[in-house]
Amino acid sequence: MQNAIQHLVIAGGGTAGWMTAAAVSRAFAGSALKITLVESEEIGTIGVGEATVPSIHYFNLMLGIDQAHFMRTCQATFKLGIEFVDWGDVGGRYIHPFTTYGCDLNNIYFHELWLKYAGSMAARGETVSMDDYNLCCVAARRGRFIHPVGGVPAPVGLLNYAFQFDASLYAGFLRGYSESRGVTRVEGKIAQVLQNGETGDIQALIMEDGRSVEGDLFVDCSGRQALLIGQTLKSAYEDWRHWLPCDRAIAVPCANVEEPVPYTRSTADAAGWRWRIPLQHRVGNGYVYSSPFLDDDGAERRLLDSLDGAALSAPRRISFVPGRRKEFWIKNCVAIGLASGFLEPLESTSIHLIQTAILKLLAFFPDKGFEPADIAAFNRHTQGEYELLRDFLILHYKITQRADTPFWRYCRDMDVPDAVREAIELFEARGRMLIRADHLFTGRSWLAVMLGQGLRPRGYDPLVDTIPDADLHAHMNSVRNYIDQATAAMPRHGDYLSRFCGQNSHAG
Repeated sequence: MQNAIQHLVIAGGGTAGWMTAAAVSRAFAGSALKITLVESEEIGTIGVGEATVPSIHYFNLMLGIDQAHFMRTCQATFKLGIEFVDWGDVGGRYIHPFTTYGCDLNNIYFHELWLKYAGSMAARGETVSMDDYNLCCVAARRGRFIHPVGGVPAPVGLLNYAFQFDASLYAGFLRGYSESRGVTRVEGKIAQVLQNGETGDIQALIMEDGRSVEGDLFVDCSGRQALLIGQTLKSAYEDWRHWLPCDRAIAVPCANVEEPVPYTRSTADAAGWRWRIPLQHRVGNGYVYSSPFLDDDGAERRLLDSLDGAALSAPRRISFVPGRRKEFWIKNCVAIGLASGFLEPLESTSIHLIQTAILKLLAFFPDKGFEPADIAAFNRHTQGEYELLRDFLILHYKITQRADTPFWRYCRDMDVPDAVREAIELFEARGRMLIRADHLFTGRSWLAVMLGQGLRPRGYDPLVDTIPDADLHAHMNSVRNYIDQATAAMPRHGDYLSRFCGQNSHAG
């Protein structure tokens, strides 16, 4: 106990800082650990991460947060997946859903069944979409949602979901949560980071007004500035723009003009893509683009011209470098959030990366000895996680069939990491996938993107031919009919939202 961490200091607020404060204060409830968060009201946050993936449930459950209260406070909507428009080619669209496709037959993967079935239907002049065999896809298209209480029967999986919410409201929500559990907030700008002259450990944060905030363990949530991990401890940054060429974003909210849909939309554009995230009180919009292919003024015009409703504020311009730190934990400092790296929000991974970093910090929580093996494991796991997510994002760009602009021709022709190239080659042969089991985006996600963007295997698993054609067609019709009936029975997303977490609801 004499060697225990007594004071944890978090440099920076926003989503990363307050998620860290909330989780650590919950985990160490009743202990002597002191937690201080330093932030300045004058320093803004990027705030583009308004959509999430289903892992957010585990974080909120860990904190004991009531879902209806959280959604009402943060103006949240439900999310069943992401709709991709014009990515494979102009005019095409598909959904990357949060649940599985169909159900296997005779231990043969459903997508292999679909490949043969789709081929046979095409020979008859009929086109079938893989989306029609996914519960989330069909519910999203129909604008319907219901909590999977008791679960949907096994044949088509569960209606898995995430959230779309106002990230600034979520940070404020967690601030209240954290402060009620003893976290101290210090307002002000950090002027200097003081290091121990012998060990190089961070000793204190010196504020502009001369105050000193000393600590044993520091978490860098200072965003792209990376005041501690980058500027002070000199962790180098690995630039991935040769694979992920987008390096700018413009964000602007607009008024709701229709009932919010239960999915995020990503629309490919001339030099990048636009996001649309429907919340209860507004719609979040943005354009992520590559500066060598489009200037800032041109990007802003394209974004404003695409809005559904009136803009609610002036567009905000953001520059970034996709990539990650070489080291995320050095000495007594751990980087979480944008201080550790940045991946464009194409698959809504920013809050997920914050969450997993926090969980790893808790799993490897140190004492003042700071065991090198713990630090090395944290860095190794985080590095691998960034690279796996990076590869999945690269896939979207690489397999485009578009050649209508210089940007898309660059993406189509660029070299990619071996793991991405091998995954594409394997799928192009017989539709097989060998995606790591610890990947956030499993084979189902890679399948959604590859099929959705028009990548078609030359063949299918020979085992499919052991199933009589009549049985195969009956199976496919059964799956589709069940999904049609299940989604038709669901309430409309807007109606369900109003009942569950609207301002006049009493749920939770």
